[in-house]
Amino acid sequence: MIFDRWTRCRRNGWSWTCVIPLGGCLLAMGGCWRADPQSPRVVVYVALDREFSEPVLQAFQEQSGVEFAAKYDIEAYKTVQLANTIQAERGRPRCDVFWNNEILHTLRLEQLGLLDVYHPQSTGDASVPCQSAAGTWYGMAGRARVLLVNRQLVSEDSLPTSIEDLAAPQWRGKGGIARPLFGTTATHAAVLYAHWGEKRCQEFFRQLRENTELFAGNKQVAQAVARGQIAFGVTDTDDALIELQSGGPVRIVYPDQGPDQMGTLFVPNTIAMIKGAPHRDAACRLMEYLLSAATERQLAEGGSGQIPLRHRLELQLPVETPTTIKAMVADFPKAAKVWPQATAFLHELFDRADVGPTTN
Repeated sequence: MIFDRWTRCRRNGWSWTCVIPLGGCLLAMGGCWRADPQSPRVVVYVALDREFSEPVLQAFQEQSGVEFAAKYDIEAYKTVQLANTIQAERGRPRCDVFWNNEILHTLRLEQLGLLDVYHPQSTGDASVPCQSAAGTWYGMAGRARVLLVNRQLVSEDSLPTSIEDLAAPQWRGKGGIARPLFGTTATHAAVLYAHWGEKRCQEFFRQLRENTELFAGNKQVAQAVARGQIAFGVTDTDDALIELQSGGPVRIVYPDQGPDQMGTLFVPNTIAMIKGAPHRDAACRLMEYLLSAATERQLAEGGSGQIPLRHRLELQLPVETPTTIKAMVADFPKAAKVWPQATAFLHELFDRADVGPTTN
């Protein structure tokens, strides 16, 4: 609530209606927002769903004695709102650590020079090498971009096996995808833009737009598959698992596993320290904890089934990992560089009102 009031005040201009309640909140919090590097508090902006991230932060607080204040993302705006807030606060940072579950905007902040260098004590033994060459962000537990298929509508011998099936004529009107403008779907689009190049990627998305049904998010795609509204769709493993474990007539297909295919994309969470972090000592301790094997284990065993990427853990998981299937070698930095041109094209294509497969 305090973060929301702070943002509104900065956007609309200061007034006593902003200052007095805000000041009262700050006093009630015992000086949480003082830029004191010795303060036993840490401020973290979190994009991973609160139900999965908050237990990790609470465990950190209990173990370390360092209290946390967290700002969580709003589903409608995905990670964009948090990244934009960090950018708006660059003159006077309020956030210490950014925990992002969608890597593209972490890279955007790195390009803007808003992330600080930090070298964790544990280097991990990553199954998917994913960290900043400059030491400004580190990847950890993530999700795979998978095909969720309705078993009642698609037989075993005719399963889609590639994300390119979304654009294939035989699947016209039967597939689904979230609008590729936010979240992991936007990251996936940027990675493809970097991997395939502009011409091929634009042609794919033009075909996809005419061929598939569009949804607000990955969760809605998974739900549509489970109820038989579409035969299959692209979603994340956490949303796919919900439908699978609730008994829906679905199965997960890890796409592009052929010898000449690119493999399945794994999208990591990223952990980064904000340049000028007000509580750096506490931030260092939180960074260390979030990048530990214990955190990846807790996230993997939790309801979201996050996939360990930084540490090789001996776990029984309900999903495949980069050690059990072919993982796509994604050039995330290149994806971030091409994102401005990719997003301009995607907004022009997918902001149109008439979405979904055409009838002619």
